Amino acid sequence: MRVGIFGGTFNPPHSGHENAAKAAAAQLNLDILIVVPVGVPPHKSLPKGSPSSEIRFLMTQNAFSEIPNSIVSDIEVKTSEPGYTAYTVDAIKKTYPDAELFLLMGTDMFLSLESWKDYRVLLDNVIPAVFSRNDSDYKKISEFSDYLMGKYGCRTEIIKNTIISISSSKLREFLPLRGGMRYIKDTNYRYIISSRLYDAKSDWDWLRKQAYNMLDSKRVPHVAACEVSAVELAERWGVNEDDAREAAILHDITKRLDITGHLKALGDHNADASKVTKSESKLLHAKSGAALAKSLFGVSDEVEDAIKWHTTGKAGMSMLAKILYIADYIEATRDFAGVETLRRLAFEDIDKAMILGLEMTVSDISSKGITPNEATLAAISDLKGKPA
Repeated sequence: MRVGIFGGTFNPPHSGHENAAKAAAAQLNLDILIVVPVGVPPHKSLPKGSPSSEIRFLMTQNAFSEIPNSIVSDIEVKTSEPGYTAYTVDAIKKTYPDAELFLLMGTDMFLSLESWKDYRVLLDNVIPAVFSRNDSDYKKISEFSDYLMGKYGCRTEIIKNTIISISSSKLREFLPLRGGMRYIKDTNYRYIISSRLYDAKSDWDWLRKQAYNMLDSKRVPHVAACEVSAVELAERWGVNEDDAREAAILHDITKRLDITGHLKALGDHNADASKVTKSESKLLHAKSGAALAKSLFGVSDEVEDAIKWHTTGKAGMSMLAKILYIADYIEATRDFAGVETLRRLAFEDIDKAMILGLEMTVSDISSKGITPNEATLAAISDLKGKPA
């Protein structure tokens, strides 16, 4: 039996890891590939803010789930002791006593082998299998493998790997800048975004795709136009444009849910949907949308709040919340009496635009015999500087 051992912090695991593992499995004709996420690195600390070893283990399982005959081992993550490779190899050898063991590693790690703990024992038990990135690497690996053979009788395999130019450290830099998505398996990317691991923020194209898939197709043009207006208003009023864009993209994601769906999204499983009035049901998408934006896409508290109040408004709205409210009202596909006045006011005096928009809403729903929402009335009083 031929067994490959592939260790690393996998912080996070990415397509470079997967590609390397596939290349090794094919070239070495492995029967089993054992992937070993390290719990406590023996030579350096994990970067500040790194996920727990349990989370890295789960992401590694996801990353390698489609590679045939691969096993992700928890042998190192389940202990609080440093993950020395010699100890891990010893444990694997006891499980596969007659197997030929190949230890997969990069060039830099290979060249430092003699500094590893119990390296003589390690070299007696494994065949180093080294990923070569380029011709320069290949020359270094070849020279050092000749040295190891001469001194220790240890042969080396060189893995010809189609290099994907990415590293976990670079990904940790890209993710907060809304980059890196294409290097990470979708299930892991969703988890990273929803949990805001590595301070990650959604790739814009990915976020739009997720949001639009949750909408009725007829609503997509409205949301796209709302995004444009929100960004323009954010630029005009000095608000973070990323927050405005994110809020606009996500503000209607639960619009097509029924009352039961809204209550489920809100986590209010004990509520009786039959008791929710028709007028209330039309407002629920703001509350349920805010809840899902937070749980699925890890939005900030301010973005969550803006989405939550984009239909009714409220007293004490943030500038971001005002921008989303007005952008939703004046975006380019809207066509109603007074919209041009609102569009002009939005860039001249956003509070006056808010008052006009809120009062237009109150007038419209009152004409239909519907009692205006208390939050809307409170927002008007607050903006006018009057007691609610």
